[in-house]
Amino acid sequence: MPFFLSFYKDKKVEQIIRRKSRKIYVGKVAVGGDAPISVQSMTNTLTSDAGATIDQIRRQENAGCDITRCSCPDKESALALKEITKAVNIPVVADIHFDYRLGILAAENGAACLRINPGNIGSIERIREVIKAAKANNCSMRIGVNGGSLDKRLLEKYGEPTADALVESALEQAKVLEDNDFREFKISVKSSNTRMMIDAYQKLAAACDYPLHLGVTEAGGLMSGTVKSALGIGSLLMGGIGDTLRVSLTADVEQEVRAGFEILKALDLRHRGVRIISCPTCARRGYDVQKTVEALENRLAHISKPLTIAVMGCVVNGPGEAGHADFGVCGGHGDENMIFINGKPHHKVSNNQIIDELVSLAEKKVG
Repeated sequence: MPFFLSFYKDKKVEQIIRRKSRKIYVGKVAVGGDAPISVQSMTNTLTSDAGATIDQIRRQENAGCDITRCSCPDKESALALKEITKAVNIPVVADIHFDYRLGILAAENGAACLRINPGNIGSIERIREVIKAAKANNCSMRIGVNGGSLDKRLLEKYGEPTADALVESALEQAKVLEDNDFREFKISVKSSNTRMMIDAYQKLAAACDYPLHLGVTEAGGLMSGTVKSALGIGSLLMGGIGDTLRVSLTADVEQEVRAGFEILKALDLRHRGVRIISCPTCARRGYDVQKTVEALENRLAHISKPLTIAVMGCVVNGPGEAGHADFGVCGGHGDENMIFINGKPHHKVSNNQIIDELVSLAEKKVG
């Protein structure tokens, strides 16, 4: 084996050591402790339209979503949860703002978790009523603090949204829950400012052992939102912080789920589906790498088992990357490209055979 390949193969990467946190349950999904980092999303249909919401949640499920959230802005939406939760396979979190009575109604109608925002849910007395409903209906809770909706008192104290203000709000709310003998909760301290979000979570992680729900709120569209989320969420995960996450995108809900898994896969924290390693291409490429990758992403999207496929345009990095993949292709000359299986060169294919050959290999492997 050439020196550069043996060096690459033997090089070890330090494992990420996760912060120790309490374990809670959102329905059947464990969050925190030794549980896998779960990927969440949120519906954007009218929750009162149970049929449309169920259809959307099923699409999230197909993408691998572990937990979803439905906004409950009115009584009809909270009541619709009864039908929705019976028809889907993943737990549903009820998103509650302003009216604490909707939280009570959501708990009574099948919500597995209640998300409350300390900045707008109301007095401690109202929060206590929500806690009672959560206890009576086996609901967990999420304290969801947002930079855009901080408590007025904290805004006056700090002058503007800051990491310290987010953390103070979260810990105050956590104390209320614990004072009422309720510990089945997780916390988020989200901001649309990525650096503020990172700072807030780092401070919160040092101050408590509650499970943490990560996210950059109002992150933006598919490209910009994914980049911001990858930086914010990824930085925290690299430091061992985070037990569940949502990539908030102004895009199709399935894209949130895929982006969440891509972040986890990039850090070797959790693997689902096909991971494609591909080169950016140059004049040395032996075939159209971009079109090949696009076609493989579409045709292999149904696979949930973890697989790695290397799609490399030439022999500069091709053998090295393909040597660490389940399957790979390395571009050659004269319409001849090498297919790698389990890291070793296996057989050659022409340009127009590459996609079908890799799809066939992947589908046979997963059965």
